[in-house]
Amino acid sequence: MRRLNRKKTLNLMKELDAFPKVPESYVETSASGGTVSLIAFTTIAFLTIMEFMVYRDTWMKYEYEVDKDFTSKLRINIDITVAMRCQYVGADVLDLAETMVASADGLIYEPVIFELTPQQKELQRMLQLIQSRLQEEHSLQDVIFKSAFKSASTALPPREDNSLQSPDACRIHGHLYVNKVAGNFHITVGKAIPHPRGHAHLAALVSHESYNFSHRIDHLSFGELIPGIINPLDGTEKIASDHNQMFQYFITVVPTKLHTYKISAETHQFSVTERERVINHAAGSHGVSGIFMKYDISSLMVTVTEEHMPFWQFLVRLCGIIGGIFSTTGILHGVGRFVAEIIFCRFRLGSYKSTSVPLPDGHTSNHLPLITENSTH
Repeated sequence: MRRLNRKKTLNLMKELDAFPKVPESYVETSASGGTVSLIAFTTIAFLTIMEFMVYRDTWMKYEYEVDKDFTSKLRINIDITVAMRCQYVGADVLDLAETMVASADGLIYEPVIFELTPQQKELQRMLQLIQSRLQEEHSLQDVIFKSAFKSASTALPPREDNSLQSPDACRIHGHLYVNKVAGNFHITVGKAIPHPRGHAHLAALVSHESYNFSHRIDHLSFGELIPGIINPLDGTEKIASDHNQMFQYFITVVPTKLHTYKISAETHQFSVTERERVINHAAGSHGVSGIFMKYDISSLMVTVTEEHMPFWQFLVRLCGIIGGIFSTTGILHGVGRFVAEIIFCRFRLGSYKSTSVPLPDGHTSNHLPLITENSTH
């Protein structure tokens, strides 16, 4: 009884077989089929390798939402060199809430030489070249996000020439914590002093001939400091053409959460527009000489996440490639053989010429003679 049930089950499974087997004696091979099979296997191997490379690659996904964090502090990371002595310049932040953050809270004034060494110039030139490529090809930003914490810092290395030249510039570097509202970070003549109606700078003791706001921005970023991230103003160098010159940078800061397979950090991206002009009150160009960075905080927050193709999707795409190539090459091979057979048959029929057969009544027959068994011998 059990054998009968097994036999019925086996017969039922055979009827459900969607892949019938053809005996090898019924299979006919050909040179054209072998050629098409070789092309198909080569194509499958090539596309499989390409698909595996796509599977190994990752991409960045951008999501946008409203930034609901209004109470936290915003960190500003600064590394700027001004072509004036440190006792002549002062840096501070004044925001819309009339809150003044003095540079003594986290900035360091370091006397340095403004002229760079050949090695420093080469690194700065490379950084400026990267900045120009980033402006042309925005997709390179994804590569920078993926390589964060793996790339070297964008800061210039220290001098190695041990020059005996006296310092003629001031490097202002460090970080400040400010309110998460629009504000103005500026570097101008004289040290900043608090004032009931805002703030002021002690600029009366500095002569106008000493004004020189030529500067170099080695680094400027907002939020958590992430090595390897290149910001829009990194590597910027401006040379003043006049003593009384104002340099303005209008910055829009976008809070950003970065989640990759290497890091997870909260930072900020920003875009910037630049403007510079000479202060000349007689010509109607009013203002204060210095470097002014006016920043505004965007109400949107961007979440950047590195994603990877799931393994099941890779298998589905791979099966589609293999099955599609087999089906397509089989159809093309069948159509090609059909067309070839039609063409060859026409050539064969055209090779037989009609022959005339005399009849007893004097007429001729143009029909082809019958081929009998005796005529073939």
